[in-house]
Amino acid sequence: MSAAEIPDDPDADARALASTVRIRILRLCLDEPLTNREIAARLGRNPASVLHHVRTLVDRGFLAAEPARRGARGSREVPYRATRRSWRTPGMAGQTRVLIDAFLQEVALLPDPDAMMSVRLGLRLDAAAHDELRQRLNDLFQEYASRTPDPDGQPYSIFLALHEDLSRTPTTVSDRSA
Repeated sequence: MSAAEIPDDPDADARALASTVRIRILRLCLDEPLTNREIAARLGRNPASVLHHVRTLVDRGFLAAEPARRGARGSREVPYRATRRSWRTPGMAGQTRVLIDAFLQEVALLPDPDAMMSVRLGLRLDAAAHDELRQRLNDLFQEYASRTPDPDGQPYSIFLALHEDLSRTPTTVSDRSA
């Protein structure tokens, strides 16, 4: 089934993207097509359980199967590539937690997390400035997402969280829990 043939079903899309394993599979298959066995090896997971996740992503058009190839022992292997459809899918309830968990799992793999660029900045913005910041960040990410990937380039990931800083809000803890 091609991406154009996939029925519009935001709930099915949300379920497909509601897994850190699936988010990580999409990231792994972004630059190169990988077989189920290769994906499982990179994630350190059982190929049978990974296949369930791969099929879910294929069914919703987030992964696309490429032509089958012969494996090491002559077996038929199907490589999969991310379609980048997840970038164009609207945000869904619960998505932030999944993205945070996937980010933490990926950062845990870094040999030196201190080499990662990270920034934490406290701001005080009115509604218009907040909207402007969100739009400018969205435009910047969209610009880079639309670029043709450099096949010789180094792969990078970006995770950004912009949130209200409740610790700096002049209310008491009991006011927030009420």
